Amino acid sequence: MIISRTPLRMSLVGGGSDLPAYYRRQVGAVVSTAIDKYIYVNVNKKFDDGIRIGYSKNEEVASVDMIEHKLVRATINYLGLHGGIEITTIADIPSKGTGLGSSSSFTVGLLNALSAFQGRHMSSERLGADACTIEIELCHEPIGKQDQYAAAYGGFNLIEFEPDERVIVSPIICSPHTRRTLQENTLILYTGITRSASALLKEQTETVAGNGDKHRTLTSMVRLAYNLRDELQLNNADSVGEILHENWILKKSITSGISTPEIDDWYEAARKAGAVGGKILGAGAGGFLMLYAPVNRHDAIKAALPHLRHVPISFEPLGSRIIFFN
Repeated sequence: MIISRTPLRMSLVGGGSDLPAYYRRQVGAVVSTAIDKYIYVNVNKKFDDGIRIGYSKNEEVASVDMIEHKLVRATINYLGLHGGIEITTIADIPSKGTGLGSSSSFTVGLLNALSAFQGRHMSSERLGADACTIEIELCHEPIGKQDQYAAAYGGFNLIEFEPDERVIVSPIICSPHTRRTLQENTLILYTGITRSASALLKEQTETVAGNGDKHRTLTSMVRLAYNLRDELQLNNADSVGEILHENWILKKSITSGISTPEIDDWYEAARKAGAVGGKILGAGAGGFLMLYAPVNRHDAIKAALPHLRHVPISFEPLGSRIIFFN
């Protein structure tokens, strides 16, 4: 029995610049942090030569090609496995369309667990790179690269995407007090709305590729990622809210599907109640609303948004780990 634990992530600034339509023309950059919500992947040797997979549904098949779950099928093929294996998953947060990078966290955790099953250790860099290969190249998902590396490395990072496909993960160095302040001031609310990130990211890719103004908008968001990194390394947590607000205004202007009138109303209500800035996490249009506000305004914000569910989170310093090996 092998169990991997892989964190979900919260992307703060620069999202969208990890798409090839942007970073193949100039360097992309995002600031993100892993959080203490996880996907667990359990792998066990099966009694016979078949394959059993348990997630939101159960699959019991005789060969890899019969697996319906395309990420599982692609990962097993990628690692050269054939059968005699059971795979089950557990998630702390609803695992589809919530903006926390769950699909990539699952892929990273599955890679980690199956590699351990083969008796091999995978580095964080290799986990991130191989997860990108599986999701983007083998499964043809129209997604970027930030989620895979955030899940593999963990921590609070600036992640850069080079035109030659290199990805550079640099921890953001700030004082423990600044990190605590950032964490305490961050408020996460679940909207109850799930959506297809792939459809939104495909639309964003097409828009950015064919529109110079939208490309320049993403360039402004990349500059904000570096600004946020610099401000935090100067231990200036007071600037975070305004940077998040500016990033959200820019992000919404890329395509109309990123926000909705309902989300805009929630965001404005939160701002009136004391939030300085925020965003919808992930591709947009639903999932989790992240807000940045002095902690003494959190109760007022939650009261202003009674239909949204508060989900406490902490930052997670570690990436995907094998937590049980027997």
